[in-house]
Amino acid sequence: MRFATLADGSRDGRLAVVSRDNRFYVSARKISATLQEALDRGGEVEVELRVLYDALNAGEISGAQAFDPAAALAPLPRAWQWLDGSVFASHGRLMAQSLGITHPVSATPLMYQGMSHEFLPGTADVRLPRAEDGIDFEGEFAIITDHVPMGISRIAALSHIRLIVQINDWSLRRLAGPEMKTGFGWIRAKPACSMAPVALTPDELGSAWRDARVHLDLDVQWNGAPFGHPNGGAMEYGFDELISHAADTRCLCAGTVIGSGTVSNDDYATVGSSCISERRGIEIIQTGAPITSFMAFGDRVRMEARAAGDPLFGAINQAVVPG
Repeated sequence: MRFATLADGSRDGRLAVVSRDNRFYVSARKISATLQEALDRGGEVEVELRVLYDALNAGEISGAQAFDPAAALAPLPRAWQWLDGSVFASHGRLMAQSLGITHPVSATPLMYQGMSHEFLPGTADVRLPRAEDGIDFEGEFAIITDHVPMGISRIAALSHIRLIVQINDWSLRRLAGPEMKTGFGWIRAKPACSMAPVALTPDELGSAWRDARVHLDLDVQWNGAPFGHPNGGAMEYGFDELISHAADTRCLCAGTVIGSGTVSNDDYATVGSSCISERRGIEIIQTGAPITSFMAFGDRVRMEARAAGDPLFGAINQAVVPG
């Protein structure tokens, strides 16, 4: 199934079911007012939503309307919890080498808890206070869970993945270093993330969803120029392992969003990157100094993953502007 959240003047919007080609939608309000409500109610509404989705794809819904991604909020405009991993080993090694730091060695995934009370629409301008803060984009895949019991195993965790989404995890790089050195983590360096317009159930990805990973290229363009197309299948830990790690000592509420971290591949010289900081790291290694600047106000980034040319999450397509 495919879901979007349409703006209606409320903070959580209204839930819509989107057709398999992302061309049409129908309101799901009679079944569930919001996506969070649907996640909370789980199996109670899943069958009804599936019936509605199948009818929409069969052309049996007389009230279906054209789906406009620009009219959509993030599928989950605010979440109870946002946990972001960093599980692409090539990204960690590259950043450590370029910055001259020791890459953390851990038997468990790297993960932090970030801001969750707002996810930005994937087509809206992103307002930030200062260009000199080092504005960077970070392309990621993420999953949304239902209620996850504490101490769950990796195998059992797989069944708690309800939705898959595409994320731009905005970062302010010149604020990140000082905050990391405090040992208390990120606050100012991590503004709200953006989320592509459509959330998918895992079956929508077909064979691209396996081993609890999204085996798709994430195509990234900066100001219309190709920037990278790394593949999401290179995760060192799958999303099942990330759930099990996060839930080791606590339950996870329905609506928990867990990110993969910056999508990165070992053959970055061929496939490029999904964040500016990684490209700057490559330049440091190759030339001794970074060449590429961070984003300026007015710059635009576009990110999209497709399957055999078919649309999936829709595109994140945003400009950064003064806040």
